[in-house]
Amino acid sequence: MKAKKLKRFAEISTFPNVFQFPEQIKDQWQTIFGNENPIVLELACGKGEYTVNMAKAFPDKNFIGIDIKGNRMYVGAKMALQQEISNVRFLRIRIEQILEYFNPHSISEIWITFPDPFLRESRAKNRLTHHKFLKMYQSILVKDGLIHLKTDSNELFEFTSEMIEHHHCPVIERIEDVHKNGTPAFPLSILTFYEGMHLLDKRTIRYVCFRLPTEEIIVPPKKKLNEESAL
Repeated sequence: MKAKKLKRFAEISTFPNVFQFPEQIKDQWQTIFGNENPIVLELACGKGEYTVNMAKAFPDKNFIGIDIKGNRMYVGAKMALQQEISNVRFLRIRIEQILEYFNPHSISEIWITFPDPFLRESRAKNRLTHHKFLKMYQSILVKDGLIHLKTDSNELFEFTSEMIEHHHCPVIERIEDVHKNGTPAFPLSILTFYEGMHLLDKRTIRYVCFRLPTEEIIVPPKKKLNEESAL
């Protein structure tokens, strides 16, 4: 397994659609894609199933999969190259660094698909729908930009619901059981590697789409932040 990972890391460094901790790139995305089409991010993209499949379905948009784990990202990046999908890129960074790589109001949508729920309350600040991340997203999203969360974690979904309520975020769509009536409509029908395993375990997949408020998001001071209530 270690040899396989090392081989992938060596190979991915040669992929023209992968950027690993690049410098001075935040002004370059239009040049990289060769157009001014809207940009959609998939955060914690894993193998990049949403990034690749949505790019194929929406050639008039640009898609960037973001993750720290290049070994997983390799799968989607190689698939995009093999299928000659030109509106796909992958960015290997920590999501905490996202403001260093994108200009204000340059992103049209954000997809968060099956991220680590960080179930321990002491690690709630690492959840990708925590106050601090929502504040980052507010900076890079266009006005009325969308955030999509798809997860099997009830804890993360309820936490996100509390964040939505706390910040008065308009909810566009909320689905309590994505697969209840069979295969859902695209793009929710895209099945990630982890989603397939969750369905075999008969877990319920939940989804919510929302916008951030027009008012500036304020991150509560740590001394006032009650992690046990997820606020």
